[in-house]
Amino acid sequence: MVEYNQNNKNDMTIQEIFQLATANDVISELKSCRFIPQPDVESANKALDPKLHDIMSPIMRPDKRVQVSADDEADSAQKVISTDGESTNFKTVRVARVAVALQKLIIKRAVSFVFGNSPAYNSTPENEQEEAVARALDRILYGVKCKSLNRKIGRSIFGYKEAAEYWYPVESPNTKYGFPSQFKMRCTIFSPAYGDTLYPYFDETGDMVAFSRSFARTRDGVVTNYFETFTDTEHWLWINGANGFDCVDGYPKKTGINKIPVIYGHQPEFETEDVNALIDRLETLLSNFADTNDYHASPKIFTTGQINGWAQKGESGAVIEGEEGATMQYVSWQQAPEAVKLEIDTLLKLIYTITQTPDISFDAVKGLGAMSGVALKLLFMDAHLKVQDKCEIFDDYLQRRVNVILEYIAQMNTSLADACESIMIEPEIIPYMITSDIDDLNYWMTANGNKPVVSQEESIIGAGISKNPEMTMKKLEEQDTRDNSFIIGEPQLEGDA
Repeated sequence: MVEYNQNNKNDMTIQEIFQLATANDVISELKSCRFIPQPDVESANKALDPKLHDIMSPIMRPDKRVQVSADDEADSAQKVISTDGESTNFKTVRVARVAVALQKLIIKRAVSFVFGNSPAYNSTPENEQEEAVARALDRILYGVKCKSLNRKIGRSIFGYKEAAEYWYPVESPNTKYGFPSQFKMRCTIFSPAYGDTLYPYFDETGDMVAFSRSFARTRDGVVTNYFETFTDTEHWLWINGANGFDCVDGYPKKTGINKIPVIYGHQPEFETEDVNALIDRLETLLSNFADTNDYHASPKIFTTGQINGWAQKGESGAVIEGEEGATMQYVSWQQAPEAVKLEIDTLLKLIYTITQTPDISFDAVKGLGAMSGVALKLLFMDAHLKVQDKCEIFDDYLQRRVNVILEYIAQMNTSLADACESIMIEPEIIPYMITSDIDDLNYWMTANGNKPVVSQEESIIGAGISKNPEMTMKKLEEQDTRDNSFIIGEPQLEGDA
């Protein structure tokens, strides 16, 4: 949602823009009135791709030039002539480059906690028509694979600051929505990650009155640029030719609904913007430490005096001969690199803390043991607080999605138009949580006075042990019948009278 201020005021209405003299003027005006700064796609790609990090750049972290002896025959040796006329041989030694994909991990965790559980679309239908609308909404969302759609939208907003989705019908007679329809609903994502440049257009009250995007298509090696705009009534498409932009044949088209069929969402900063510098420092530390290990991890021997003979590799009970007074000793670090380890641990802790990302790696959780449901909630409380912050973005986003779909339902089935207008549907984001089944079961049994919450047949199916739950249930009933039957008096043997 865009916060309105006086600087966001447009001098022209959307109707006046489309009355400008040329398509180039219209497009220029639609582009110039974007009040949300364009995301730096290059910086976003650099953060998400470890191969593009500074540590991998030969300019930011150049390879080392090492002086070698004059008789060094290495192919990589280069002769350098100094100012005094003497020549020196050098060779280039590659330095260690350790890139860590922490930005990608942080975004993956954020997406999983926000959309690991599908959002709930809460409603209280008051009649059969409203119930039909709620069912149609659920089926439309199921038809476009809404679980994956939500995760893609979240990943784009967290990684590139913004994303949009475009809803449109395609002709395909069906009854999947609970009523006969000539159309199916489809949804397409617009994102800087896919090469789209987005231009939402807001009026003076902060409402989006138009949405545009520019994109390119390549055919036979030729790149063609397009620009399209959606309003609440029309869909425009222009193509960039020799004389600038021209409207494509058949456009503008009617949108078919009284709303812009595009849902736009954004956040002001990249998800990892506050920790990118910390990650750069972490990669530098790890790379420098790797270089140090390359030089010093293998044992080195320091000798004094004359050594006459060395033992062979792998020789048992080896004897090394030397002149009188000769000594040998291994060279080792007198102090462990505790300072480096402390800084690495501190950096990792700060990165996870600032981004409210729980460290749920195997090493971090293997010692926790069995935890209660309350302890699990406390463990992931910071991540859930982050989800609550993200609700500022996605509550409005999902509500607008519902409103657009309801408009299409009203068009596909006019008998439900009044119900689409009257029904109240509120999306609710449910943060992902690892639950304790025993704690949850005890909670509900306590709430209902310790009565069973599932039938015996349902428990057999839920256990998943029996290959034939119906047969198992029948055998259990027969066993209960035998156990509950009894004979009055003692049985008599034959001959007793």
